[in-house]
Amino acid sequence: QDYYGKELQKSEDLKTNACITSARPLPKMVRDALEHIHEEVVARYYGCGLVIPECLSSCRILDLGSGSGRDCYVLSQLVGEQGHVTGIDMTQGQVEVAKKHIAYHMDKFGYRKPNVEFLHGYMEKLGDAGLADESYDIIVSNCVINLAPDKRAVLQEAFRVLKPGGEMYFSDVYASQHLSEPIRKHRVLWGECLAGALYWRDLYSIAEEVGFSPPRLVTASPITINNKELEAIVGDCRFVSATFRLFKLPAGGRAGPGQAIYNGGIAGHERELVFDANFSFKEGEVVDVDAEMAAILQSSRFAEEFLIRAGGANAAALQGCC
Repeated sequence: QDYYGKELQKSEDLKTNACITSARPLPKMVRDALEHIHEEVVARYYGCGLVIPECLSSCRILDLGSGSGRDCYVLSQLVGEQGHVTGIDMTQGQVEVAKKHIAYHMDKFGYRKPNVEFLHGYMEKLGDAGLADESYDIIVSNCVINLAPDKRAVLQEAFRVLKPGGEMYFSDVYASQHLSEPIRKHRVLWGECLAGALYWRDLYSIAEEVGFSPPRLVTASPITINNKELEAIVGDCRFVSATFRLFKLPAGGRAGPGQAIYNGGIAGHERELVFDANFSFKEGEVVDVDAEMAAILQSSRFAEEFLIRAGGANAAALQGCC
């Protein structure tokens, strides 16, 4: 709270590039949405890249660690006036910046009533902020789960508030090994999103314990610290900024492998939907998918965007890590 509320006043105050790692290129509609965001909201934002999934019209979205609200105001435009975006953050000052500009953005977007709200609270305790079971279609989070000491509690709460078929789409920082006590106690390394980084294999085990489908990697970029003093402390540990998708599949929602055909037409991804690092779907093209991917497409908000056929010649060979 102190680091993000007082010590950092603008994104240029960050001491490493952990929170400015770029993801894949942004669709034009997202770039256009960014143009409408108030300059103070942008200046006080410390996330890495942008975390914006596809197929958002009329969705209810929760942003964990929403900061000054930049991603929420982008998402506000993409879900439309019938959708809704909730941002929650533990830093009171950041929440105040976000709230201050609600009227400005709603006027800019031409909305009759606000479709965004900002709450002061903790992502490990969403119930304390009044968030009910199965109340959101999508959860996003931009490089903040590493700041929470209890990652399992964060994923457990995310799973609770997601509707069946819902998705958690988030970027975060991961470590190549379990971090030593001196690293985890280092104040600047914690504030810079490194000391709290999860050993990447632990994400898979925690997600499974909580009930999510196995994490699907979307993008990953190595992090260079560019600070000799901090590099000496972390030693041979390597860090990566990665975006994953987790789905809350309904009970009995799993089938066998199959073939998926993308109907096309998702805004910003009309001709091709790059779903993750393993799967890309071109409009009208038949793609063999494993059982897990077939279940995700059939049970989530993507169901109306795809035709799924049972069976598939090479589907079994597609399973495994990328």
